[in-house]
Amino acid sequence: MIAGSNILVFSVKFFNYEKLIKEELISMGANVDLFDERPSNSFYSKAVIRMKKDFYKKTINRYFNAIIDKIKDNQYDYFLLIKGESTPSFFLNFLKKNNPNIKLIYYTYDSFKNNPNGLENLVYFDKKFTFDKNDSKKYDLSFRPLFFASDYSKIGAQKSSGQYDISFIGTAHSDRYSLSQIVSKWCDNNKLKMFNFYYSPSKILFALKKMTDKEFMKFDKDKISFKSLSHNEIIEIYKNSKAILDINHPGQDGLTMRTFETLGSARKLLTTNPNITSYPFYNTNNIYIINRDNPKIDQDFFSTEFKPIEEKMYYSMSLRGWLEELFEKESTIWS
Repeated sequence: MIAGSNILVFSVKFFNYEKLIKEELISMGANVDLFDERPSNSFYSKAVIRMKKDFYKKTINRYFNAIIDKIKDNQYDYFLLIKGESTPSFFLNFLKKNNPNIKLIYYTYDSFKNNPNGLENLVYFDKKFTFDKNDSKKYDLSFRPLFFASDYSKIGAQKSSGQYDISFIGTAHSDRYSLSQIVSKWCDNNKLKMFNFYYSPSKILFALKKMTDKEFMKFDKDKISFKSLSHNEIIEIYKNSKAILDINHPGQDGLTMRTFETLGSARKLLTTNPNITSYPFYNTNNIYIINRDNPKIDQDFFSTEFKPIEEKMYYSMSLRGWLEELFEKESTIWS
């Protein structure tokens, strides 16, 4: 049970969601300690951890030993690790020894193809979840998609101002720019309004990609931002949008957070991920699949209102529903 539990959460930073998870657990009656799972969030640190973690071993060990010093006198009922890029095995051994009754829970919103570091410590965990159906079968993990935070459900009670017919918000990668520009041109041709926001976490990375990646060579550098939108800024864009465009990474099969934010907001979704057809909330009235190899949009999709999602399904898609399934009882909805 979450209420009354002492919970330790380790997560990489991902657009403030780690803080929203902590806040939701506290609202459910838990005592929560949250730590960044990475020793540093610099471009260099992230790159080394992902590509050659052993080069960063001393820094990682020093960071986790410092955390041990901070929490050694605490007793925890649960440990939640999200993604798991750098957590060393000695830390997990410490947790088990220092907290004999602790339950270890692992969740990843990335494929193991992109984050092989996550595979290293799975043996330590009592419950293991992934957002990727293929990885769940391949590595014997429970399948559990992502979620939307409560702020998005509040949007659903409001009708869109109609300022934007389609909005796209995303980190610059793969073919996102070229695809979103095709959609923008389609909007212009059909007298619809579109909002685009492209974010890059690093000026160095963007400059390198601009020189070496054919997709990034198409990028108008004046359209990139090196500062991400705040949670409240994103909420405002959703409020003023009829539909949201989601362009998943070509190498990823699981559904993005953007998918759940959109549907949680009762906004229509245009997505390049065809795997969405296998999910229980799929509805052609609310969701339009764009073929990224031959992108076309049917304007009739915009002629109908969003159809509300069934209550039990909607709750399961929420952050609270996600947490309950991780900590308490797994749902049969996703199986």
